[in-house]
Amino acid sequence: MGVSRRGVMAGFAMVVAAAGARAAGAVEVVDIVGRRVRVASPVRRVILGEGRQAYLVAALEREAPFARVVGWRDDFRKADLDGYTAYERQYPEIAKLPVFGGWKDGAFDIEQVIALRPDVVVMNLESKVAIDDGGLIGKLERVGIPLVFIDFREKPFEHAERSIAIMGALLGRESRAAELAAYRAAQIAVVTDRLRGFAGVRPKVMIERAAGYDEGCCMSFGDENFGRMVTMAGGENIAAKLIPGTFGTVNPEQVVAARPDVVLVTGSNWTLYAPDGAWVGVGPGADQRLARARLAKLMQRPAYRTLPVARSGRVHAIWHQFYDSPYQFVAIQVLAKWLQPELFADLDPDAVFRDFHARFLPVAYRPGYWVSLEPGA
Repeated sequence: MGVSRRGVMAGFAMVVAAAGARAAGAVEVVDIVGRRVRVASPVRRVILGEGRQAYLVAALEREAPFARVVGWRDDFRKADLDGYTAYERQYPEIAKLPVFGGWKDGAFDIEQVIALRPDVVVMNLESKVAIDDGGLIGKLERVGIPLVFIDFREKPFEHAERSIAIMGALLGRESRAAELAAYRAAQIAVVTDRLRGFAGVRPKVMIERAAGYDEGCCMSFGDENFGRMVTMAGGENIAAKLIPGTFGTVNPEQVVAARPDVVLVTGSNWTLYAPDGAWVGVGPGADQRLARARLAKLMQRPAYRTLPVARSGRVHAIWHQFYDSPYQFVAIQVLAKWLQPELFADLDPDAVFRDFHARFLPVAYRPGYWVSLEPGA
């Protein structure tokens, strides 16, 4: 049974109503942690507390995605060099945007933020504890700068639609935000509706987060983010019982003992973060041959080399940034193809992501966001 667009839009309208109440000269939003925040409207100057919030802003402000961004954290270029380059090529002015480090890292320059005179600072939920400890909200409030939290990382399947609505309210793009949320929900439902009542075998899956980023092994996901995506796509995340929160580490011995049927690693172009790392550089326009060779090399580490899965061809790499963007629906469809190939033989996530770019994003689609090993590689 598919998701009704009318039903999704009606439900999202309720979220928008809770997220933003627009009045003359101001909009009040209820952010992702339940704070009521009054923001000048229309918002003309925005600071993105994480540069990768550009994935959302670009979908809401396709015609001029950076017109209102006056500063951002330096992570977009560092964490997703290929994606950043695609935007910089089309919008060279972003190379001149003021950048700053993360509040959790102690590199957030509050004086620089104040000097940029933003109407609002948008922060990710992951930084809230450090922000509370450092009193950042109060410091900004004293100079008339509101701060709003959104989240696509910690609990994306609870917070993503609300976060889209919040940003839509801030930018005055409520209708566009509703369209984006409806598209996302409908594409997730393509998988979850088909798996409703599924009684077949769910393969055991090991997800290694940022495999090869450093020499350690193995960062992973509990029952959230990519861990939840695996469950939604018809698999069993072996780390769900080993990691109590969203993120954690599984040691190589635990991987060997679990004997996963499928291995997934997340990767991106991390040349600026870890130039000597063994990470798999999947992403827009990625070199598939190089990515495949790096993925094969990762399977020679102690956690995997003795396992049948290392030679079965059920080893895959997928773009890391799906974990921190509104685009999780693409990852869910890709995972469904890998985990339940017979059930989803007709599914084409590449075509879906291409269509999403054509409808919502200002940059052209370039394939390369995932890669698989051949049996016996």
